[in-house]
Amino acid sequence: MATTRSSAKQKQSVQTPGPLISRPLMPRDYGIPKDKKGLLPWSHVTERMQAAKVYWVCTVSPDGHPHATPVDGVWVDDCLYFGGSPQTRRHRNLAANPAACIHLESGSDVVILHGKVRELRAPARTLTTRLAAASKEKYGYGFTPEQYETMPGVLEFSPRLVLAWNKFPKDVTRFQFQRDEGSES
Repeated sequence: MATTRSSAKQKQSVQTPGPLISRPLMPRDYGIPKDKKGLLPWSHVTERMQAAKVYWVCTVSPDGHPHATPVDGVWVDDCLYFGGSPQTRRHRNLAANPAACIHLESGSDVVILHGKVRELRAPARTLTTRLAAASKEKYGYGFTPEQYETMPGVLEFSPRLVLAWNKFPKDVTRFQFQRDEGSES
């Protein structure tokens, strides 16, 4: 079936380019392979992010103190969506500095994401419908699309650098999105 020009444009606006996949920069003593054999696919990260019930959100306070809190959330289109009261330390930190690090709970099947957070303001109904459905499926409850559209404190985390492994050091993999503004690890 032929794709119409308007549906092709819609697909282009919805799809995001995948990350660049490589080895991270780590001390030689760690034994990270130099070749690409054993690199994890992006689907490894996506599957773990979708399945996780708890995400650790790490922020930095305006006076430089680190802060980590567990949150529930949903992974949609390579972004993590989570919420909470705008009065929480986490939200106040992110209002002052949108940089964040997200970790999953496992110390052996590791996923670490670095990126930025932004508060959703008047999100599109297509997104809020997907967020409501994803939360209901994952947790058995969730906000309605209308609630997502009007409530304060719903945040979107977009990763720019991701590290993952489950057979250290053989499969240590770095994923970098084109939106990356600097280089790390």
